[in-house]
Amino acid sequence: MNILRTLSISRKQLLAHKVRTMLALLGIVVGVSAVIVMVAIGTGAQKEVLGKIEQMGTNLIVVNAAEVQRSPGRQQVRGTVTTLSIRDADAITDDVAGIAAAAPAQSRRMQVRYGGTTSGVTITGTTQEYPDVRNFRISTGRFFDEQDDIALRRVAVLGAGAHRVLFGEPGTSNGDGSVEWRSTAVRYPAGLNALGQTIRIGNVPFDVIGIMEPKGVDLDGVDQDNQIFIPVRTALRRVFNITYINSIFLMARNRDEMNETAVRIRDILRERHRLDIRDQPDDFTINTQLELLEAQRETTDTFTMLIGSIAGVSLFVGGIGILAIMLISVRERVNEIGLRMAVGARKKDVLVQFLLEASMLSIGGGFAGILFGIAGSVVLGMATDWPTSVSVYPLLLAFIFSLAIGLFFGVYPARKASQLDPIHALRSE
Repeated sequence: MNILRTLSISRKQLLAHKVRTMLALLGIVVGVSAVIVMVAIGTGAQKEVLGKIEQMGTNLIVVNAAEVQRSPGRQQVRGTVTTLSIRDADAITDDVAGIAAAAPAQSRRMQVRYGGTTSGVTITGTTQEYPDVRNFRISTGRFFDEQDDIALRRVAVLGAGAHRVLFGEPGTSNGDGSVEWRSTAVRYPAGLNALGQTIRIGNVPFDVIGIMEPKGVDLDGVDQDNQIFIPVRTALRRVFNITYINSIFLMARNRDEMNETAVRIRDILRERHRLDIRDQPDDFTINTQLELLEAQRETTDTFTMLIGSIAGVSLFVGGIGILAIMLISVRERVNEIGLRMAVGARKKDVLVQFLLEASMLSIGGGFAGILFGIAGSVVLGMATDWPTSVSVYPLLLAFIFSLAIGLFFGVYPARKASQLDPIHALRSE
């Protein structure tokens, strides 16, 4: 059997019925492109979520003050407690070798005023280690240091969102040596920015010493830029009037040892809070970045598989289209099949010819579907806020699946054609 000759015959037969061939190709094209676009959306969403987790901090471990009530098969977090302190953070840093840095923090939403502008902003009292632990970066000025904290200085670092709300964004020059700021439409001297200005948190004045780079929204949908950072001791004494904190952000030295480090932290906190003596449940929770990564990866993988499976249904429908077209082709070419078998063609030759025709349909549809899928993913990512990501593996998988669909649905028509009796085939009209 001459494969090249058989391919030539199959190509001519497909081109002889262009509309029918295009309809068969269309089903595969739509199926493959749908699979690629859906998987691209899922993969893009996964990368975006994982990127946000990475932005939370490097090798991050978070200790939160909360009462943990354990019940069969699960634990419930309820209420807040007042036992977590700055000394707990110091103890963890001193006693746990796997911790590189610790940033205790206490946050509360408060009214902040500057000039005639008042806005609700999250006030975060913390230490100088916070930017490194949480991957924040200074845009202008500086972050407060240990001396500012110890001396209870009233200094503040503005998040990008807080700076925009209170001070606005500089517009065009007014031509008189001043700049009009969009938020308040008040004229300030040219070149003025928030550095050196005095804001009021509640009724307490603070001098602005720095502005953070934009950070964006976290996984919970909270705007990380709409906050103001002040020294933690200043926050507890002069702003919040409390002695406890609600969080400790920790940077582990080694990601591979984060789970063991978390166990050690739990032991230290239970000992310091005398929970073992009273046989009490934890009054804190510990979450590691690894847990968040694993949970989000499982969620996004499930989402990608779900939408990919839904798109795969259209590819299956395209295979049914190939089946229908090939059955029609067999019925129309009964005389041709009988003639070929009468002059010496074997059943295997007829079987291979029709399988090649089905394969050509699926391969052509697969290539076209890949091109349309890539183009659709790019256009969707540019036209919407949906993140999309196209990789080689889904493309290869979609093409192989389309080829398998073509072969699967082409076997029955091909076998039916090869089983025709030459005499009866020649007699048919």
